[in-house]
Amino acid sequence: MGKVIAIANQKGGVGKTTTAINLGASLAILEKKTLLIDADPQANATSGVGFDPQNIKTSIYECIIDDIDPHSIVLKTSTPNLDLIPAHIDLVGAEIEMINLPNREKMMRKVLAKIKDEYDFIIIDCSPSLGLVTVNSLTASDSVIVPVQCEYFALEGLGKLLNTIRIVQTRLNTSLEIEGILLTMYDSRLRLAKQVVEDVRAHFQHMVFDTLIYRNTKLGEAPSFGETIIMHDANCSGSVNYLNLAREILQKNDVSKIKQQDK
Repeated sequence: MGKVIAIANQKGGVGKTTTAINLGASLAILEKKTLLIDADPQANATSGVGFDPQNIKTSIYECIIDDIDPHSIVLKTSTPNLDLIPAHIDLVGAEIEMINLPNREKMMRKVLAKIKDEYDFIIIDCSPSLGLVTVNSLTASDSVIVPVQCEYFALEGLGKLLNTIRIVQTRLNTSLEIEGILLTMYDSRLRLAKQVVEDVRAHFQHMVFDTLIYRNTKLGEAPSFGETIIMHDANCSGSVNYLNLAREILQKNDVSKIKQQDK
């Protein structure tokens, strides 16, 4: 059964979609069958792996609202082992359409139940909000990664997100864990960036990934080519960073499995 990881932060511009795309690609390159789900109406993850959202006729929206079989809309990306369930702008309407549905917070979980066993990892790119689609994504997930930008306002809004995660853990998904806080856009030349890293690690300790995602021009450039960073430039620091993150996640999950077996 695949592990479902949501990438969430209601603060925009923190590298959330970049992380969803490139973590998914890195896990795929490490021979883990991976599904990327674009749960953001902006559909940046869809375009970021080479598909034009304007040409998408059926998306995660139809799976949630119309109970379309997710198998029928899975797209193969140019990265081996990486598949995509795309999004388009209609997903904006899902928030309103789900309001009166029974078990409205569990619609995404119902969709993933049909396809979860076929992948090692499912990565959900959440929208930059704490709306109903994001709550659905968290309810359907085993864990959540929180990208945090290495800048002055890094912790702004983080408390609100963690509170939402706690509410989901309490009321909707008791097995949801925080996979980790990921520090992104790190610039080693800036004293402020180093201070943010120190502050976040001092405050959240073991919750913070060892891997840092460095600020890298190629990471910003790759989506304009519709490519993951690994397909765009496998030797750049962005590729190395996300491969290291994927290895850290694999190691962390292998260790947890060993611990459970030891019990």
